[in-house]
Amino acid sequence: MFLTLFLFFLSALVIYFACEYFVNGIEWVGHRFQLGATATGTVLAAFGTALPESAVTFMAVVFGTTPEQKDIGVGAAMGGPLVLATLAYAVVGLALWRGGRSAARINADQQRLARDQAWFMGVFVVKVVLGLVAFAWKPWLGFVFLGVYALYVRRELANDEACLDCDDLEPLKLRPRDPDPTMAWACIQTALALVVIAAASHVFVRQIELLGIAFGASPHVAALLLAPVATELPEIMNALIWVRQGKERLALANISGAMMIQATIPSALGIFLTPWLLDGPLLAAGLFTLLSIALLWLRFRRAGMSVPVLSTVGGFYGLFALYLGWHFVR
Repeated sequence: MFLTLFLFFLSALVIYFACEYFVNGIEWVGHRFQLGATATGTVLAAFGTALPESAVTFMAVVFGTTPEQKDIGVGAAMGGPLVLATLAYAVVGLALWRGGRSAARINADQQRLARDQAWFMGVFVVKVVLGLVAFAWKPWLGFVFLGVYALYVRRELANDEACLDCDDLEPLKLRPRDPDPTMAWACIQTALALVVIAAASHVFVRQIELLGIAFGASPHVAALLLAPVATELPEIMNALIWVRQGKERLALANISGAMMIQATIPSALGIFLTPWLLDGPLLAAGLFTLLSIALLWLRFRRAGMSVPVLSTVGGFYGLFALYLGWHFVR
């Protein structure tokens, strides 16, 4: 148990410091591509930090040999969006609150974030409905989810705003004395950080699983509660780093983009390679995800999202945890 706890905290620290290098590198990559803050967060940063959770789903559904192992992949595909829609947004709100912004509104393109929530809700509703029915050609619908994500990326790039301002960029960590590092150096730093994040996330997830076993948690609990929290850690760490730097726009865009990835790519893998039939806990995860997203969409659409409201969406995750505990105890 001591070794498990040691590796748990060590891997979390490694992920945090690797994310420092990742967000610094991805900002320079976005600048070199002349992308704005929103597209940098929703496309580049989100795709990179979504790799750990997508890998969990891929390994479980492709190489899993038992129904329980495949259930972990399906649980991760449903639990990931739940964590992002609740805890990740709440972390941003609480970080802003701690920074003295308790009464302030969110400094971001709220209309654009509202459109992202609307896209996510549409895809997620279809994803949940498919989990209620069984038919022979269901696996082919996985290609629809991949196509939706491609359209989303195309829209983000087509509607992007002005490129990132160089004055807001910190020096590239691998080239701290270079005022204008090349694309190659930015890509090298970003890629190395991703490798470290992926390796540390693998260790972190394993320790979460061991802790779950030690405390008698079932595979469903590990899949829905523990594994998603672990694999979404890079997005949460990125958000904390960007908020600390006063870049909440990037933080929110990163979460929004990661949610679209989670609604499409892992779901497509699950639909391709499993029956994709959702039981009570999985449907509950979908319901609480949609409730949180509906609240976010309403506030973003009215450009009225405030720090307190953003902080409270984490309560939906707490309600889901209570439901899950009641479900498995009764």
